[in-house]
Amino acid sequence: MKKIIALLTLLSAMVFSASAQESEKPVYGYKVSDYMSKPKVGGYIIGSYKYTDQEGAHGGPGFNCRLIRLYVDGSIFNDFKYRIQFQANGTSPHVKDFFIEWAKYKEFSVKMGQFKRAFTFENPMNPWDVGVGDFSFLVQKMAGMGDRLGEANMGGRDQGIQIQGDLIPMADDSYRLLHYQLGLYNGQGINLADANKAKDIIGTLQIQPIKGLYVGAFGWKGDWVNASGATLKRERLSVGLKYDVNNWTVRSEYAANIGGEREQTGAADALYVTVGVPVVDWMKVYFKWDEFRAQSTFDSSHDMYSACVNFRLHKNLNFQLEYRHHDNKLLATPHYNDLWFMTYIRF
Repeated sequence: MKKIIALLTLLSAMVFSASAQESEKPVYGYKVSDYMSKPKVGGYIIGSYKYTDQEGAHGGPGFNCRLIRLYVDGSIFNDFKYRIQFQANGTSPHVKDFFIEWAKYKEFSVKMGQFKRAFTFENPMNPWDVGVGDFSFLVQKMAGMGDRLGEANMGGRDQGIQIQGDLIPMADDSYRLLHYQLGLYNGQGINLADANKAKDIIGTLQIQPIKGLYVGAFGWKGDWVNASGATLKRERLSVGLKYDVNNWTVRSEYAANIGGEREQTGAADALYVTVGVPVVDWMKVYFKWDEFRAQSTFDSSHDMYSACVNFRLHKNLNFQLEYRHHDNKLLATPHYNDLWFMTYIRF
């Protein structure tokens, strides 16, 4: 009899538990107030001292604040993620990011708002993770951080909608073999409405044959309307790889303009190679070769060779000391040197 009572008690507990789990499933409705994470508020500050012996540069800008960023992010129903990010430094504080993303499945998610363009490996990266004092020439000239066509620095961002996902689980789903992104954007950059009926299409397909190693191709087809109303084509292709395992980093990418842009503005391309070597747990050294060729020729090249030591004393505290040597063949005095010291604080 005691065994029967114990069995009935166990069964009733299982039924109650199943019912409780069922009742915990969210039901959509305008009165629902639960299932929302507490908004996370954070930010970071990047300060710098920059010296150069470039002719006519008067030693460089000296002390400066590169970035002050503040953000709020969170989730609703665990399926919808949101973020708002502001840049507060400079004479014109502005919104950097604002988006909502339905991210219930690894295989397929949808993001809408203002965010980084899905072009190159480096462009979507946080400045903390680049490893050196600034993004590569490739990202600056070919991904919208002061574009070669004349677009102002839009931080590599635009307004639009994007789908993305990770397919084909590998090694007990510890990583996925394929990653894809495809976005439709205004083409004018951040905080600006579209200037014509056309939209930019940007996408990437990446393969991860082993965990931490990505090989990818990126494409961009669209146009940009400048201040005088002229429409300039923006058609680009990039290929590259990145590897980041156990604090070792290798990243390299090549990008070129193609099609109508090449016919309209002439050939241009860019290439960089970055290698990060951990010395001890709190120190990592990066070496980088960075090149942009304004006409895809030797005589139009700007090459930069740099070494940067990162002193990462805490997850939220980093110091960088970087030496740069330039060989810019478009200048009368092509060779000059920079010395940068950067401070990173995050909260």
